[in-house]
Amino acid sequence: MCSVHDTVEFEKRGIPSTTIITAAFKKAADFQFRGKGMQGHPYVVLPHPVSNLQPNEVRELALRFVDEVAGYLKS
Repeated sequence: MCSVHDTVEFEKRGIPSTTIITAAFKKAADFQFRGKGMQGHPYVVLPHPVSNLQPNEVRELALRFVDEVAGYLKS
């Protein structure tokens, strides 16, 4: 999961960051954060799957999680 790696690298530089995944990748994200020494780092979990959603459904989903994402990015 490159997104976990990117989040860790941003955080090391003092830049608040989070990862957005779907529920199917929760265990993988936990494993990777733990392996990179950031066990318990917060991330956003969307329902799985998202690949079959129509553009308007993706927009609605994004709007449901925007406050959570923004909350993790506050410094």
